[in-house]
Amino acid sequence: MTNKTAHTFHIPVMGTGYTVNTPLQVAQYGISSVVSIVDDILLENLREFYSKQLSLPFQPISSKTMDCRAERITAYLNLMDKMVKDKFEEVKESIVEKGKEFEKYMDLLPDVSTLKKEIQDKVNNNHYLKDIKTWLNENLPLGNIDVNIMTKVDKDNYFEGEQLPSEYNDAHAALRGFANSTLESSLVLSAGMNPRLYGYLEQFNDFYPNEDGYIKKKVVLKVSDYRSALIQGKFLAKKGIWVSEYRIESGLNCGGHAFATDGSLMGPILEEFKNNKSELSADTSELLYSALQAKKRPVPEGKLELTITAQGGVGTSEEHEFLMDYYGISSVGWGTPFLLVPEVCDVDKTTLKTLSEAKEEELYLSHSSPLGVRFNNLKGNTRDEGKMEMIKAGKPGSVCTKRLLVSNKEYTDKAICTASRQYQNLKIKDLKSQNLSEEAYEVEIEKMSQKTCLCKGLSAASYLVNNLDTTADGPGVSICPGPNMAYFSETATFKQMVDHIYGRFNLIKRTDRPNMFVKELHIYIDYLKEQIADLKNPDKKSIRNLEKFKNNLLGGIEYYRSLSDKVKGQFDQFKDQIHKDMTKLEMELKEINILS
Repeated sequence: MTNKTAHTFHIPVMGTGYTVNTPLQVAQYGISSVVSIVDDILLENLREFYSKQLSLPFQPISSKTMDCRAERITAYLNLMDKMVKDKFEEVKESIVEKGKEFEKYMDLLPDVSTLKKEIQDKVNNNHYLKDIKTWLNENLPLGNIDVNIMTKVDKDNYFEGEQLPSEYNDAHAALRGFANSTLESSLVLSAGMNPRLYGYLEQFNDFYPNEDGYIKKKVVLKVSDYRSALIQGKFLAKKGIWVSEYRIESGLNCGGHAFATDGSLMGPILEEFKNNKSELSADTSELLYSALQAKKRPVPEGKLELTITAQGGVGTSEEHEFLMDYYGISSVGWGTPFLLVPEVCDVDKTTLKTLSEAKEEELYLSHSSPLGVRFNNLKGNTRDEGKMEMIKAGKPGSVCTKRLLVSNKEYTDKAICTASRQYQNLKIKDLKSQNLSEEAYEVEIEKMSQKTCLCKGLSAASYLVNNLDTTADGPGVSICPGPNMAYFSETATFKQMVDHIYGRFNLIKRTDRPNMFVKELHIYIDYLKEQIADLKNPDKKSIRNLEKFKNNLLGGIEYYRSLSDKVKGQFDQFKDQIHKDMTKLEMELKEINILS
């Protein structure tokens, strides 16, 4: 396959179902996207759906099969790989008559693309169709079907009453499902380091480089700070596994699960990666080559590719260009805005309407996730509405069928989910036994009732959009847009969104949208205030941590001021607006008293 890339953006993973079909809509046009492979039940249902559409034989993989999770994931990814490659061949074949598919591929490319000019020159100046086809086969980029695994979502599994070895844990099985697939793409690992899972990568040849530096299945680490990237990169390099890409995501100005930093902001973090990229590559390369030699595996002759990408809160072409031009970012992630593009993401009509009408106050950092990690949520989503109705009816919690987020052993020997009916009934029984005051009891019930069944909620829209049976899970939808959704107020076509990214069209009607860096700082200030308010009995360590958090935010503001000396030309207006907004937020931050 060609090493060229067609586009300067990618579509990150969103939920378990929102981007599960996205590669089928965008990969043939050279755009990479990320599929969640956590929900093997959804993938199996979709494989059956597409097999029927294409009149392909379908053999179900039973849940009674010991390795059903990995086998289902492999089968779905193989089918998707075939479907995308078939669509890509249609794009290349359409050049014969300059057909619609090829025109669409060309129209979506950025205007400044050297690839676009190459293709145009080749088509216009070459009268031999065979030569053009050969050139296209060698040079036209296909978008990646990348996959995501949340490393900590790795529960133990059982078969016929016996606990299975660790390689059958959820994340391990998902990794194996990807490793055994025909895909030539990347594994995006998120939510921090899982040493046992990282060690499992060693079992699969596709993750190792050959003499030419080619890696069939690359590793991408989603990180929010440089130190974590360096630690994880070295850990994997010592095992002979190269990290091809570090994907920097804003701690709070993003969709899905949100992992707040210690107050470190995205700009300074990107600067650190920019300044240390060569060192990161050199340090990890040295460890990698030693490990490969020790394993008697091929050692690449040249320098291995290492790219830095970024995502979280990007909303304008100017922000996109700034990340690329100033920080040297190879690709920018555009997630949340694509939730309003029905051609690209599986979002049902009811949720689309709620999303398009959402203002800042409807997009909030919730405690909905059973994992105990903060979660970006949308007020008015149909899953939460259904949940409240069940609580009023005296039936709290959800029947836990998928068991993807079980992690709590407070009342049981085997882990259960805090959003499950089993856990919540046990919790209520426990609370009643404590003879709490009515006020204290209600506070605890409120905390408990915030938990939502994300296993079902984050896949429900895909069932609804594709007319799959929702009997097992119900039709209630959970969705996890980032704060950036407030500034996109209507559904868009695929072409319109791509044109918006490249500055050829404007989808933001509001004139008060803050810059992504300003918005992130604002969110972090609100988060700091919340942490202070929740501190009932402050000790020295807690106060010290909050002071460090505040000081890091102030340091971030100073960093953005320093950009004035570094940024010239086309970004002057961009820089000036950041400066004005940061000054206001600095005054607000300085007024916050940690000890009050």
